[in-house]
Amino acid sequence: MSNEKGSAFEVAVSFLIGAATGFVLGVLLAPASGKETRKKIQDEVGKTGEKAKEGFEKVAKEAEKGIRVVKEKTQEGLDAIKEFIDKKKEEFIKRTPESLPDEGRKG
Repeated sequence: MSNEKGSAFEVAVSFLIGAATGFVLGVLLAPASGKETRKKIQDEVGKTGEKAKEGFEKVAKEAEKGIRVVKEKTQEGLDAIKEFIDKKKEEFIKRTPESLPDEGRKG
């Protein structure tokens, strides 16, 4: 599952880099004044930055969900272990001295 998320993130970053590179090359090679070209680049950089921020926020939210799931599963495991230990402890206490191995008997 983490490979899929990592892969999706890598694809998104690659797409953003490719789109930005294509745009910059297109603007630089298209006939326009320097002022117009700088304005286009500035606008596109702003858009790309916003897309990158949104992508990062999405990945961060997914990571938070994953951390929450791991914490819940860990707590479930700890609860199951505690329950098992408590059960075995009760079973041990209920044993009579006669049912214990020779080493456990007094006398």
